[in-house]
Amino acid sequence: MAVDGKYLKDAELILSHRHDNGADLWATSDMRLMKGAPFTTLESVMYLLELGIKPSEPVLKEAAELIFSAWQQDGRFKIYPKGAIYPCQTIHAADVLCHMGYASDERIQKTFRHLLSIQHSDGGWRCNKFFFGRGPETEYSNPFPTILALDAFRFSDYMGKEPALDRAVDFLLEHWTIKKPIGPCHYGIGTLFMQVEYPFRNYNLFVYVYVLSFYNRAKRDKRFLEALAALESKMTDGQIVVERVVPKLAGLTFCKKGQPSELATKRYNEILENLR
Repeated sequence: MAVDGKYLKDAELILSHRHDNGADLWATSDMRLMKGAPFTTLESVMYLLELGIKPSEPVLKEAAELIFSAWQQDGRFKIYPKGAIYPCQTIHAADVLCHMGYASDERIQKTFRHLLSIQHSDGGWRCNKFFFGRGPETEYSNPFPTILALDAFRFSDYMGKEPALDRAVDFLLEHWTIKKPIGPCHYGIGTLFMQVEYPFRNYNLFVYVYVLSFYNRAKRDKRFLEALAALESKMTDGQIVVERVVPKLAGLTFCKKGQPSELATKRYNEILENLR
């Protein structure tokens, strides 16, 4: 497996967990692909990609086949064997596959069409599952699935052409103003959001700025520029310093809490490139 030597041990550590959940490739014995965080199938694939491992490597090709095995004819992904299929699950799976180079695959194209067909009236995406009960705030979309949907769509031909994506950007920019927890899952912009988390696995300042930087709709917006300034205020000597990482990832060197991260800084430099 081809990986920069400095990240070889990180890759080996991630791969060492591939059977932890009961089956191969970080899946459970009943083929759940988002169970066992932070070493789920979908998350572990993203970590390996972040380390620079090519999607053509056998382990990632096998993982792609596993994820595609959950694809349904209507474009959704059933990543849990029982129960309802929620939009956030489909979005997560599609985003990972887009990062692996499958955005032009006809199955993902059908998934894109499906996602556009279920976009909520406020421009985002949401699940009809109310963990915290119902209230005025739950009428909004869920910001994190929305940012992941935009992350997937940036690999597609829809970006820059589809007005629905501009509405999604507007929804996320408006959340910068609202701040309060919104959506059925109560995503807010508060203390935890403002901590720089890396790798990208939760709704936080870094992934918010990173994904929005790909969209012209956001680039000159005052709210986006405020978020970017907040991110830059946390940097040290031009480098991204990881403020929050899930404890179970503490053994990884590329995302050490309290330390500058070369790979996170690479993502920041992409933001700058997007703004040029």
